[in-house]
Amino acid sequence: MSIEIRNLRKIFGGFVALDNIDLAIKEGELVALLGLSGSGKTTLLRIIAGLEAPDAGSIHFRGADAGSLSVRDRRIGFVFQHYALFRHMTVFENVAFGLRVQPRGSRPSESAIRAKVHELLRMVQLDFMAHRYPSQLSGGQRQRVALARTLAIEPRILLLDEPFGSLDARVRQELRRWLRRLHRQLGITCVFVTHDQDEALELADRVVVMNAGRIEQIGSPEDVYHHPANAFVASFLGNVNLFHGRIEDGRVYLGNTSLEVGAANGSVASASGRAMLYVRPHLLEIDRVSAGPGSFPATVKSVNAAGPQVRIELVAEWGDPVSVDLGHDRFTTLELAPGAKVFLSPKENRVFVYEA
Repeated sequence: MSIEIRNLRKIFGGFVALDNIDLAIKEGELVALLGLSGSGKTTLLRIIAGLEAPDAGSIHFRGADAGSLSVRDRRIGFVFQHYALFRHMTVFENVAFGLRVQPRGSRPSESAIRAKVHELLRMVQLDFMAHRYPSQLSGGQRQRVALARTLAIEPRILLLDEPFGSLDARVRQELRRWLRRLHRQLGITCVFVTHDQDEALELADRVVVMNAGRIEQIGSPEDVYHHPANAFVASFLGNVNLFHGRIEDGRVYLGNTSLEVGAANGSVASASGRAMLYVRPHLLEIDRVSAGPGSFPATVKSVNAAGPQVRIELVAEWGDPVSVDLGHDRFTTLELAPGAKVFLSPKENRVFVYEA
């Protein structure tokens, strides 16, 4: 089921929750609404579901205006952060609930319900727990039951609001991979809300970055991470170093160092005045001697070698803190320790410059 959102606006009192939102979601696509609390992502999800009404604009499903459709007629499945399972029902009965409460004329037979529930429990890998109660399950298992219950009614669109937000990091990571495999298997249109950047970048076909009721950027995970549309997206997605400098004649000046503004920075290359430069920690090189005009001196403050990469914390010659991620082999070669004097240089064309 494709979704088209046109000029959507929603105001609560004097607060603009959504400000002229335009968004097209293709059938079978998995889209992440990513943003800080208060950015409007959950409000947008609830309007798609029919749980909130917009003040202006429209929503279309497969080209047809959905404004007059009730929540039931939209055939949307909604999975919340808090599983909302019935504690007095077994796993089997929780999944069967949506089928059992259908009107008599459209309700499946008991044998069909049992077959459907067992099929769904096998799909979410919990068929062996059909007779357990929610209190006997882990958080990840309960979320899978909640998803199976939602899928039982065969929704045309699946909406998920921070579905893994209350789970610990390891379980979240496992469920992300599982949900991605399940989505490929079902091919259902899916929109999920998250403030977790890793979750959005790992799961989504496209990421919608939201801020203060507006869409800042829409693109593939690779696009929004490697080609941020503006300073907000650059600073919000992933770890980043922020430097304040000035820009003149196609070069940005930081302390006594100047860097060429690459073509990827568009019209900013011809700007003049104060500038902000963003460089991701893994896109900074460390050397013991200057690597050329683009290098600047820095002093190592601390080293954290626990993990797949070594995180080096430094201070640039002009006083700004800097973080650099290095591979262990490179770290061993450099023999870095607190107090070491080094030179840093951004990798070519991998910095983002914006007018301040």
